[in-house]
Amino acid sequence: MKNTILALFIALPLMGIGQTTLTVVDSKTEEVIPYVSIKINNQPAYVTGENGKVSLSLEGPMEGVFSHVAFEKKAITIPSSGEHTIRLERADNPLSEVVVSSFETERPLLVQAAGIARISESELYRFNETSIVNAFNTKPGIRIEERAPASYRISIRGSSLRSPFGVRNVKVYWNDMPFTAADGTTPLNILDLSNIENTEIIKGPAGSIYGAGNGGVISFTSKQDVQENRISTDLNVGDFGLMRYRLGVDQKLENGSISASYVRQKSDGFREHTAMDREVFQIAGHFHPSEKQSITTQLLYSDLFYELPGALTAEQLATDPTMARPGSADQNASIGLKSMYGTLAHSYQFSPKTFNKTSLYLNTVDFENPFNLDYKKETQFSYGGRTSFTHNNTLGGIPIRLIGGGEYQLAKAAAQNYGNRGGQADTIRFSDDLITTTAFLFQQVEAELTQKMLFTVGLSQNFAQYDIARNIDAVTGNPSSAVKRFDPVIVPRVALSYTLTENSAVHGSISSGFSPPTIDEVRTNEGTINLDLEAERGINYEVGYRASYKQGLVNFDISAFYFNLDETITTFTDPQGVVLFRNAGATDQKGVEMLVDYALIRNQLAFFQEVKLTHTYTGHFFTFSDYSRGENDFTGNDLTGVAPNTLVNQLDIRTRPGVYLNFTHQFVDEIPLNDANTVYQDAYHLINLRAGWRRNLGAKWDFEAFMGVENLLDELYSLGNDLNAFGGRFWQPAAPRNYYGGVKLGMRY
Repeated sequence: MKNTILALFIALPLMGIGQTTLTVVDSKTEEVIPYVSIKINNQPAYVTGENGKVSLSLEGPMEGVFSHVAFEKKAITIPSSGEHTIRLERADNPLSEVVVSSFETERPLLVQAAGIARISESELYRFNETSIVNAFNTKPGIRIEERAPASYRISIRGSSLRSPFGVRNVKVYWNDMPFTAADGTTPLNILDLSNIENTEIIKGPAGSIYGAGNGGVISFTSKQDVQENRISTDLNVGDFGLMRYRLGVDQKLENGSISASYVRQKSDGFREHTAMDREVFQIAGHFHPSEKQSITTQLLYSDLFYELPGALTAEQLATDPTMARPGSADQNASIGLKSMYGTLAHSYQFSPKTFNKTSLYLNTVDFENPFNLDYKKETQFSYGGRTSFTHNNTLGGIPIRLIGGGEYQLAKAAAQNYGNRGGQADTIRFSDDLITTTAFLFQQVEAELTQKMLFTVGLSQNFAQYDIARNIDAVTGNPSSAVKRFDPVIVPRVALSYTLTENSAVHGSISSGFSPPTIDEVRTNEGTINLDLEAERGINYEVGYRASYKQGLVNFDISAFYFNLDETITTFTDPQGVVLFRNAGATDQKGVEMLVDYALIRNQLAFFQEVKLTHTYTGHFFTFSDYSRGENDFTGNDLTGVAPNTLVNQLDIRTRPGVYLNFTHQFVDEIPLNDANTVYQDAYHLINLRAGWRRNLGAKWDFEAFMGVENLLDELYSLGNDLNAFGGRFWQPAAPRNYYGGVKLGMRY
């Protein structure tokens, strides 16, 4: 009797605790998944064993977050007792299961009727984690150039022709917020990789939803709601004085989360006068006041400085590719950029059928640019926002989705241009107050005509104006003013997608493009205000095919397009070396872009968990169709700055112990560097390699060590040339073979 009473006494505290056994399996193959981390509240994480099983003691049903490097993270309510099977989706899914939000509509990539590229966080980390350049350049139709560390230029289907420096003619969003300024330029170099988690890129005109821009749209998203409390740190080092370190913290809250990160990156550069120093701080809060709404607020501060070495002649390049252009160092040619970017975004579900997203931003910029020929200072304040409404309904038995909204941006800047005496601002040459206003309204209708056919029609109405008040003019001595107002422009798009099978579809679209000159193209550095510069207008025809086979082990994405562009804006350089702009008649841009990836091995239980190959091809056959300048007729010449053929091959290997290998080969065809096609950059091959070891160390810690090499073949090439350069200064040589390495450490708490 005493023993029975004692047993009951011991068991009473445990009667409320149940025993739960979980088996975690692949949702497609039903294979068990070992080493899945299961996080419940602030407890140490549970980990499944070799057999995919784990036993838990719970006081009641509790929410657990299941995570594994090869599978999508998933939050599931775990019962308090019994045996249960948990199914996780592979991170590499068939295209029918990959959802993208391009054109303001969340649909599977398979049925999106446009050329769309996706870059995941894991793809960014296949290379040295100091820039987005290498990851973007693996995608067909996309090329990022880096003329000096942090000096980016983006070309999507040849859109960088009018960009001697900086990012133009491409619309960029960050967390659904306009990141491209009202004047059409984008300070892409203020972002660090830690500010980006996923990227979607629309190739070609997308003005029906996103306004002006012929090059396309890049949409960055940073980390959203965090799933666990975590502190993390990274350290990168490499050749040419490279050092980058990061500190980050993620904290769950009762109805949301908050995260913060600080990154410092420095390098001396491969060439003379190419030092770079950047600090980036970001803090973000994600809140869910109710089931119907969410609020996100973010603050991004960036302090960036980098030196400009300038372009070399062919003789200088052959003599010493590390040298800077004579005079660049003496004049302290460089960029200093401090930017504060604050955002507030709100989403609200009015009903199961109606949804709204609204975002607002404020931005301040302090810009300083001593150059060989002058010294420019600018302070800018800007604000803007975007709102969109989505309504799902039926019309005559046909499911339809209505999307409508608008975007508005205004920027005020005070810009002064001085002489440059030994790297210091000298006598003022001219001073302007600049006001840039852009706005557009957009509407789109999607109709599911049949279960297999999706029809889309959309359009936007665009407005743009530049106001330039010249307060000081050292040449004329008289103040003046100028206004450049563009007539309202309607930009339409029509698209059709047809599903052939569950995992294959074809699509076609006709879309218009409209791209006014930026204020830096209208108001140039030598003081000219070119009000005669016209906006580019074009129309794009595109067809494509996407398919997945063997449950996502094999994927195809192929598209062909023809883009006819009128009033193409091109650059030229005057005898003093100042870059100027002009309209160049018309261009014909025909192209084909292909991507295929396939997993030779994908088995979580094998030593080699995954062996995957990816191949991409870009064929851009672009020519001037009508371009005469004085006695020179360039009609029929290849479009300046565009490689006709680009091929990328990738090999990714991941093993069960955590060792991985990423191999990338890129071939870039010869590139014409002037409109006359008399100067070319030679074709080149690049090979990049990264290897590392990634592992969970117990329940709380995760660790990664990696090392890599860039330009393994030690090629002499330029990653971004000066086009139509005066005096033969075309070449901006990139770094030779160089090495890097780093470690990452994270702790869950």
